[in-house]
Amino acid sequence: MFQGMGLKWSALLYLPLVLSAQTATQSSPNKYVGSQACKTCHPDVWLNFYKNPHARPDTGCEGCHGPGGDHVAAHGGKATIRAFSTFTPAQAQEACLSCHAKDVSRANINHSPHTNADIVCTNCHSIHKPATPRFLLAKTQTELCYSCHPAERAAFEMPSKHRVNEGVVQCSDCHNPHGAPNTTVRMGGSTAMLQPAFDNEEPCLKCHVDKRGPFVFEHPSVRIEGCEACHMPHGSMNAKLLRRPVVFTLCLECHNGAGTFGRENLGVFEPSSMHNLLDPTYQHCTLCHVRIHGSNADPTFLR
Repeated sequence: MFQGMGLKWSALLYLPLVLSAQTATQSSPNKYVGSQACKTCHPDVWLNFYKNPHARPDTGCEGCHGPGGDHVAAHGGKATIRAFSTFTPAQAQEACLSCHAKDVSRANINHSPHTNADIVCTNCHSIHKPATPRFLLAKTQTELCYSCHPAERAAFEMPSKHRVNEGVVQCSDCHNPHGAPNTTVRMGGSTAMLQPAFDNEEPCLKCHVDKRGPFVFEHPSVRIEGCEACHMPHGSMNAKLLRRPVVFTLCLECHNGAGTFGRENLGVFEPSSMHNLLDPTYQHCTLCHVRIHGSNADPTFLR
């Protein structure tokens, strides 16, 4: 009897050692193996990866994909590595932001319209086979933006346009695709991810600096509503990207005498009775009011 109990007690004494050995075998840590080990199965990626800014000694393949020990031991398989093709949009963005969150240009990415629409880093960037070395874009910048913004593509084919297709400017000159703080125009209500100029003003002023001011006599619509009150930013059938083909019809949208508001509580001035708007002479307001964006000499923006 006691002899049998002795065997049972001895088995119980060895049981923790057996369990600990099994646990150690099952939970052996996934080890880093270095980027060189990836070359055997991924030669197409390896061929040009040395040119990639991610190909640094402290990052390499495992900087994004995690330790590759289990992946090599299993001879491949998405279940043994951090495979971005299996990630949800939130997971993919979180992986990239683990390094890139410190960049000021991406400070608003979690609140941008792109992120809210589940457009994340891997939708626009190709780390392994980029079409452009700069920014590692999956396509050239214009083609990449046009793939989701066909209306803007059509606008850049109009007679009066910003020369994006010609390569003079590009989308990121005016927009920050990662999200941007709202500019001061439109009461800060723009959702176009505009890249502010001079801290918080419209990006138009980066090129059109003569329209910036400050002016002694400001045109309120320029300061409050911004350039888009009168101009189509991408392209227009009308000269100078104007919203209407005839200048006076554009001016009359505001200058109709309606309202009592503004700094002097006078509303918007209507045209003088001496202006016969049936006369072509008076249908081109800016022939006389040449300083329409603001003036330091005349409150009515005359020459």
